[in-house]
Amino acid sequence: MQDIIAKGILHGVYVVTVRTKDKINGMTAAWVSQVSFSPIMLMVSIAPARYTHGLINESGYFAINTLSEDQMELAKHFGFKSGRKLDKFKEIPYSDAPKGSPVIEGAYAFFECRLVDTFTAGDHTLFVGEATTARLLKPEKKPLQFRWGDYF
Repeated sequence: MQDIIAKGILHGVYVVTVRTKDKINGMTAAWVSQVSFSPIMLMVSIAPARYTHGLINESGYFAINTLSEDQMELAKHFGFKSGRKLDKFKEIPYSDAPKGSPVIEGAYAFFECRLVDTFTAGDHTLFVGEATTARLLKPEKKPLQFRWGDYF
């Protein structure tokens, strides 16, 4: 069944970023979805073992950076290393959204979200956030699409 899901369910590629008082981190995610029109709410699914999971709970804000089609190496950078062991943002250009969430330079778009709810879903937690800021940064580009074979 996993093979059918991998081929039949399409996803974008995102870097979910967060800042607490003294920490900054980002992780690659493909399980992102809009869950409400009014207010605009987005959901990201993150495993509890991920460093970003605890940081979002601590911060109360997070950003979803939609990667551009030419940012696959950036997706791998944020996906294959742990922020517990190194500063993933060292040498990665970024700016801050209004509540401090990192916005990756060159991202197609970003959404900064205020955490409003969490739900357990199997082996992951669904973080639901109300989008407080959203910007299309690179309209001339196309968003990166997730394909299992590109990362494994």
